[in-house]
Amino acid sequence: MKWLMRILFTLAAVFGLVIVALLLMPGDKLGAILAEQVRAQTGRELTLSGDVNLSFWPVLGMETGPVTFGNASWAGPEPMLSADSLAVGVDAAALLAGDLRIKRVFADKPVLRLELSEGRGNWVLSAVATASSSGGGGSEAATPGIGTVTLDRLELTGARLIYVENGVAKLDFADVNLSSSWPDVTAPMVMEASMAVPGGTVQVDLKIPDLPEFASGKVTPLELALKAPGGQIDFDGRVNLAGEMDGKTQITSNDTEKMLTAFGQAGVTVPQGLGRAASLLGQMTYTKDGRISLRDMTATLDDNKVTGEADITIADPPQITARLDAGDLDLSRFADPEPSAGEAVTPSLSTDDGWSTAPLDASSLSLANGRIRLKANSISVPGMKFGPSDLTLSLDRARAVLEMHPASLFSGKLTGQVVANNRQGLSVGGNLQASGIDIQQALTTLAGIERLSGIGSGAFEFLGVGQTEDQIMRSLSGKGNLDVGKGVISGFDLDRLMGRGTGSGGTTVFNSLTASFIIDQGVLTNNDLLMSLDNFRADGAGTVGLGARNIDYLFTPVALRANSGQGISVPVRIVGPWSNPSIKPDLTKVIEAAAEGKVKELEGDAKNKVLDKVGSELDTTITDSDQIEDALKKKLEKEAQKGLLKLFGAD
Repeated sequence: MKWLMRILFTLAAVFGLVIVALLLMPGDKLGAILAEQVRAQTGRELTLSGDVNLSFWPVLGMETGPVTFGNASWAGPEPMLSADSLAVGVDAAALLAGDLRIKRVFADKPVLRLELSEGRGNWVLSAVATASSSGGGGSEAATPGIGTVTLDRLELTGARLIYVENGVAKLDFADVNLSSSWPDVTAPMVMEASMAVPGGTVQVDLKIPDLPEFASGKVTPLELALKAPGGQIDFDGRVNLAGEMDGKTQITSNDTEKMLTAFGQAGVTVPQGLGRAASLLGQMTYTKDGRISLRDMTATLDDNKVTGEADITIADPPQITARLDAGDLDLSRFADPEPSAGEAVTPSLSTDDGWSTAPLDASSLSLANGRIRLKANSISVPGMKFGPSDLTLSLDRARAVLEMHPASLFSGKLTGQVVANNRQGLSVGGNLQASGIDIQQALTTLAGIERLSGIGSGAFEFLGVGQTEDQIMRSLSGKGNLDVGKGVISGFDLDRLMGRGTGSGGTTVFNSLTASFIIDQGVLTNNDLLMSLDNFRADGAGTVGLGARNIDYLFTPVALRANSGQGISVPVRIVGPWSNPSIKPDLTKVIEAAAEGKVKELEGDAKNKVLDKVGSELDTTITDSDQIEDALKKKLEKEAQKGLLKLFGAD
């Protein structure tokens, strides 16, 4: 029995001496031992500076000054972690049992550099790699000679987080506060992080239900909630070490411009109707090459709702390919400015006498590149409304091309394209073909002209340059043609002007109207207008000031058959502003026509009297001046014959 007591006493003495030795050992020696153990367990270098303070029970802990933790061999010379100070505590009782339960890791002003290359993450330590290669379904993370590894509390204060993917820094956030816990191998890993951004703070809440599975490189569930100034992003799906994700995603924004500013996109203007307030819900897939696909997508953009699918490549700017369906799409306030807090919206500067001189903001043309196909029941844009339409919008470096195949407008169909280019100043142009267009709707909307109605077709090419509506309209150039079937011109009556009775009550009904035109410096010129009516035709020529919003045009009616002397042709001149043009007979033309007719009438009377007198003298009927010579010859022959007969004694 004595020998047993001696053995126990000896063991206790040895254990006590070890503890005393550890307590008396200088901190730098302990730091060296700890660094050696870290190198053996992880393959990384741990460098401790300054004083090292230790605690042994119940927490085996260490507090140190500046510290660095090495990076993976393939990730370069920059340390994975550095900090001004570090405090680490391990559950001593668990460690004696063979488990590594990390009670705390506190770091002040750390720099955490996470790198991903060819599917490898520098955060994967050799201990985790050993666990993943040892089988067991990934339910445990273990180090050689150590059982389970858990983390009660990780805190990083004033941290800088850097994320590098294939040698390119994708994210670099400063002043980040981060906390994380993983108290048990079967418990989820929970992380919370916050950082200051323009306009406020971004708060991230992340949960990985099975950290060992994730660390082994397998696809595992992930829940993410990100709150930012102006909005929130929620994700519930699956993720792997390469950062690839697939799951249900919802983005909600009550102030999209503020949210974009928080993510480094300051100065971006979101037009009204395209999501100043927005929500997006769909199945999102993200691949490691920076591609995002959205399926079963529903987007609410202000008061508009759009469904469909989209593919996005993350770049500067983003590349977007989308196929969308919308009901009634309201973009009528597309150009409205967004008021500041407490500020009323300034009304448009346009009036009845001129186009708006307010600067046009075309910055949205540079938000993205790509191609978007849209089908909608109706689309309202400033000043007009499309019916059922099938459109394709192509965006390339601040140049937008809208193709219509077809679009419904003014009760007819439009095909062709419209271009807006903001690469070096704003220009707009187009090449359009129209059929079945309600002319009154079109002219009223586009030019404020309400007097002409009918169904027409035609073609139109145009180009304008400027930073305001007024500048663009005054610079317009182009050409086109118009072909209208039966229609009506209100405001004057050609039948009455032509002297054909009571007319049709202040309107002119025509059978067809054709014209071609050219545009130069905002002035439309036409010289070949032809209007066909039942009993006469009307030709037209003149100019329409698209920029100045005025008109100077002359209609000239021409009788197609005799008018029984009841009237004469009366040209009609239309002059003045679009809002109130003057429509009057051209009295100058009337006087000229009347004078010419009177002269011809007098000439005719004189000629008839001469012919009658000559006929009386010659004893014959003469109806044309060409007959006088023949009549004279016959008269001379007759008189000569009479003279010869008398000469020969005949009666």
